[in-house]
This record gives sequence, structure tokens and C-alpha cells, in this order.
Amino acid sequence: MTGGPATGGPAGEVRLPCAAVLFDVDGTLIDSTPLVEHAARLWAPEYGIDADEFLAGAHGRRTSDRVADFLPPGRVAAATARLDELEAAGTDGITALPGVLGLLANMNGLPWALVTSMDRAQLAARAAAARVPLPDVVITAEDVRDGKPDPDGYLQAAGRLGAAPSACVVVEDAPAGVAAGRAAGATVLAVATSHPPEALGEAHHILGDLTSLVPAPDALTLALA
Repeated sequence: MTGGPATGGPAGEVRLPCAAVLFDVDGTLIDSTPLVEHAARLWAPEYGIDADEFLAGAHGRRTSDRVADFLPPGRVAAATARLDELEAAGTDGITALPGVLGLLANMNGLPWALVTSMDRAQLAARAAAARVPLPDVVITAEDVRDGKPDPDGYLQAAGRLGAAPSACVVVEDAPAGVAAGRAAGATVLAVATSHPPEALGEAHHILGDLTSLVPAPDALTLALA
């Protein structure tokens, strides 16, 4: 099975032939913004970091990669563990984003995987809180040498599903993830759930959320505004 160029359908619809869909998680399927921001605002003063500056570029990236932007290498591991500890302290405010639960419950035979910058424990806790199912193929922070915008996670997921990356649709919400999907050679669909559309301009298509996606065994159909 191979992907192909977008094809037209009824007015306002685009059909994206694909062999598999590779979803980002935080900000794409799950909203954990209140938890992440609360933890960062507790953590940042402990390390002399401005929380707003840290959060401004944190979304869509591995925690360790973002921490390394602010601290010397010898301090990154301990500081990352501390932030992970604070984020793991609860799941208050974590919810599935609009359209997600219905979409994942009705993928209609289209293979899919998750590629997240979270670690396995974070993913398990947040997915459970949001009632988001986990597929057989899940790529987490521990599975990649370099996090997004490096394409490694998406390349691994496509490989495990037996699909060519160019035949996959990547669904993302953050510029780093969009860049990773493009670097993998996939068609990138961005949702403007955490960033404004102008920040996602490298994506092939941009939607407000996932409510308008309709899966078929070999394609995704999306309604464009």
C-alpha cells in the first residue's frame, strides 16, 4: 500500500491517500497544558530559569532537550528528572482534545501509531487520564537518540508499521513536530490547538482540530474551512 498526492472530493474536502497515520500526542490528541505549565512554574525558579521563557519553546520537544537549552550538560539529567517528578505528581486538567476519542475509536482499519516527546510513564498516565487508547506501535522519548525536530521518531514508527514514510500522514500541533514530519518525508497535517496557524506554515494542511477527519482503510479525508 502506498500513499499519493491529495485528491479532490466534494467542495471543501481533501482526500489524503496514505498507508498509516502517525500521531503526536500532547497538544494533538491530549491537552495537558494546565499540568505542564503548573509544573514548569514550580520548577523554573529552583534553577534560576524564567518560566515564561522556558515554556515558550518547550512544546513538542523532549523535556531533556529543552532543559539543555538553559543548563550546562552536567545539570541536565537531574533537572529533567526533577521536572518529570513535578509533572508526574498529578493528572488534573488532562483531557482528550475535540474529536480525538471518536477518531481513534473508528480508524476503519487504517494503521496508526503514536510518536511523542513524552517518556513512557508520562504517556501512560496522561493517556489513561484522557481515556485515549494506546496502539501497538508507540515511540516515546526513550526510543530516539534525538528528539523532534529530528525525524527519527517518525521514521521508526513508519518502519514498525511496515510503511514507507512518504506514504504516511503525520498529525502534529507544534513547529518542531511539523519539521520532524517534513524531514521524515511524510505528508504533515497540523492542528492549531497549541500554536496559531501562522506558526505551522510548514505543514501541508492546517485544521482547527481533529473533528473533521474521516479515516478510510487507505486514506484520510479532511474538511477544510
